[in-house]
Amino acid sequence: MGIVNVTPDSFSDGGQFLDHERAVSHARQLVADGADIVDVGGESTRPGAERIGVTEELRRVLPVVRSLAADGIRVSVDTMNAETASAAVEAGAEFINDVSGGLADPQMVAVAADTGAPYILSHWRGHSVDMNSRAHYGDVVADVRAELEARIAALEAGGVARESIILDPGLGFAKTADQNWEILSRISELQSLGLPVLVGASRKRFLGDLLPEGAPMGDRDLPTAVVSALLAGAGIWGVRVHDVTATAIALQAHRRLA
Repeated sequence: MGIVNVTPDSFSDGGQFLDHERAVSHARQLVADGADIVDVGGESTRPGAERIGVTEELRRVLPVVRSLAADGIRVSVDTMNAETASAAVEAGAEFINDVSGGLADPQMVAVAADTGAPYILSHWRGHSVDMNSRAHYGDVVADVRAELEARIAALEAGGVARESIILDPGLGFAKTADQNWEILSRISELQSLGLPVLVGASRKRFLGDLLPEGAPMGDRDLPTAVVSALLAGAGIWGVRVHDVTATAIALQAHRRLA
């Protein structure tokens, strides 16, 4: 899954693809580089990010979704808003990627049920402005698993088919660096829920901690690719990345060695 942030303030590429034509061109390049799905988001979820209105999110996202869908590209819409999710699916998005797991907007479950779109359910404990204060767990993997299980039950109760749900452990969302690594090392415990798992580790701060201080953001693509290959070895369903080329090469190497 390649990432297109149609935002001015995303942590790794904010502002680069706010222009419609640049966003569409970038998405097409991601597909050429090997992306199976392009995830389009109009609201930054970096730590401390402020919320934007649905009207602005729709203005940013819908034209890009329409253009990519018209090209036959499989599109995911990255949104916490039910109205945006519904409109994006109508415009051609195939997946709904909700980092809040349906907790930010109580109407999201109904939209997921009504559209039948595959729903990416992330572990989440609160909005970016204060999520770092919520990174308190007993056993982080057991707690994340239990909280995801509770959200699965809520989605099913709301009419979402279990086979439409894809899980995301929400790396970096109310989690410290050590907690992120713990989740990755025990990813099989989340896979044991019997649903596909998507991991979004790309360029996140805990990977940056592996690099020399002051290293440019793009240097995080190497550890991202390594993690992606290791996750492939664990049978993960998908990885969400900024630099598709590096990860595609890592995955090719994994396949040759598997």
